Amino acid sequence: HTEMATVPLGFNIDAPRWDQSTFVGRLKHFFNITDPRTVLVPEEELDRAKALVESCRAGLVPPGSTQEQLHYAKKLYDSAFHPDSGDKMNLIGRMSFQVPGGMALTGCMLQFYRTVPAVVFWQWVNQSFNAIVNYTNRNAASPISLRQIGVAYVTATTTALATAVGLNLYTKRAPPLLARWVPFAAVAAANCVNIPMMRQQELINGITVTDGDNNELGHSRRAAVKGIAQVVVSRITMAAPGMIILPIIMERLEKFPFMQRIRVLHGPLQVLFCGGFLLFMVPAACALFPQRCSLALADLEPELRDSIMAKYGDKVPYVYFNKGL
Repeated sequence: HTEMATVPLGFNIDAPRWDQSTFVGRLKHFFNITDPRTVLVPEEELDRAKALVESCRAGLVPPGSTQEQLHYAKKLYDSAFHPDSGDKMNLIGRMSFQVPGGMALTGCMLQFYRTVPAVVFWQWVNQSFNAIVNYTNRNAASPISLRQIGVAYVTATTTALATAVGLNLYTKRAPPLLARWVPFAAVAAANCVNIPMMRQQELINGITVTDGDNNELGHSRRAAVKGIAQVVVSRITMAAPGMIILPIIMERLEKFPFMQRIRVLHGPLQVLFCGGFLLFMVPAACALFPQRCSLALADLEPELRDSIMAKYGDKVPYVYFNKGL
């Protein structure tokens, strides 16, 4: 039996290292969590990190553990295990896989936009990737059935394909740059359908809202609408710079003779550029809004507002809830 030391005084492994009420603090937090290098960490090291985090929560750590080691274990834990259930998440659905996965898919969508079969194929692959990510990061408090996931997946894929193919045919007569922006329009449209559909339970039954001290106050559908709307905006923001700016860059570059000689490299080049954008945009988009979302009492459903007023008077001006990712 190995000796265990107690956790350093005042050290809380679950407390965020950076101030989550500021954009910069959230940006540092998500840079840490979405670090694509954690994808390469072997399974047994992830399991060790989980064990260390759990023993630290219980107040015991191996002697000589530095805060740096504990923070790194927490980083690995956050990158690979579900925050609600503590289960290990599949590799593809992890936020840390968003950069490598997203850059390959975005690069391909931007490269193969000229023919309808290519558009259909890559939009379908992208929506399948999204469905895995959304399922993996779902809010465990309001579970979703496999049927609902299926419906959300089919609807989002159909929306993306309809937008992409429709616009693709429409841009045949438009300036060439517009055709390059079609993949972004398709991705944005699909996000507007996919995320609300994946999280329809929250929209139907409401999402748990608490006061400032985490006391449960009830369920609010309006809170769910606000949280889900913010997630949709974040996801579209994540894709936007790469999918809007990169086509302009490629449009310019492809006019150069040297670029016409290396056509075979255009795809890999787009993938690399996408990676550069996503490395920064994944954390920046996640950090746009605080993870702990708030809603003024006045904006709640009348019946919930009245029940809170009846119980607490005007002591609860705002309610709080987790918006999901």
